[in-house]
Amino acid sequence: MKEIIDVTNLNFSWGNNHVLKDLNLNLKENELVSIIGINGAGKSTLLKCLNRILKPDSGEISIFGEELSDVDLIELSKHISYVPQSIRSNFSMDVFDVVLLGRRPHIQWMIAGEDREKVSKTLRYLNLEEFAFRRFDQLSGGERQRVIIAKAVAQDPAVYLFDEPTSDLDLKNQIEIMKRIKELISVPESPKSALIAIHDINIAARFSDRILLLHEGRIIADGTPQEVLTTKNIAEVFNVTSEIVNMHPNYIRIIIKDEINEKKTNRTVIL
Repeated sequence: MKEIIDVTNLNFSWGNNHVLKDLNLNLKENELVSIIGINGAGKSTLLKCLNRILKPDSGEISIFGEELSDVDLIELSKHISYVPQSIRSNFSMDVFDVVLLGRRPHIQWMIAGEDREKVSKTLRYLNLEEFAFRRFDQLSGGERQRVIIAKAVAQDPAVYLFDEPTSDLDLKNQIEIMKRIKELISVPESPKSALIAIHDINIAARFSDRILLLHEGRIIADGTPQEVLTTKNIAEVFNVTSEIVNMHPNYIRIIIKDEINEKKTNRTVIL
């Protein structure tokens, strides 16, 4: 498989806090890669470095063999779409028009029929047709999250960067969105990939081709879910005991049991 993104010796700090430490990773065509780790591990920071929202202290990032910093921003937005962890925008417009914003990198002078058709197809694909002419600012948090994901899909990039794309969704929509993302990047004639920061390790195990385990600013494991999600790795990173259940050859389930050797505080509950 052809590489889309390549990262070499990436470093990033917030003041004296060295968040990312000599990270090396790659993302290939038709690959869904999840990044897991505790809060503050650097998952969101890594995605923002890949999207030029943040500038690394050092290291190299290339996309399609070209240095990321040399790529024109409009051209970069054709290659990469990004869905942040929290949605702060409060668009006072219809959902259709919000999703249409994803077509901006492809629009030169005016909106074409193919842009509107792409939005319509995206809304159908993500089961959002009933929302098309509802006001975005009148939607629930989960509904807004689905619309912003649709905006990223309508952008039609080579790489999707998702930061906790299922955090505000109910269980049914979590599974549905992950299935759709997996389908999008699994078409051989369409070289797309997705890099997803996610907390739910069971969702990561079910849908990922590879998992990056990020701990204390470093990737300590990179491989298939079966290779990365071991009881040893889970104990080291999350400080919990776990049981790995083989559901079938390509899917494991992780059962979290308890904290590891931590001094537990007795709590008194007054009713």
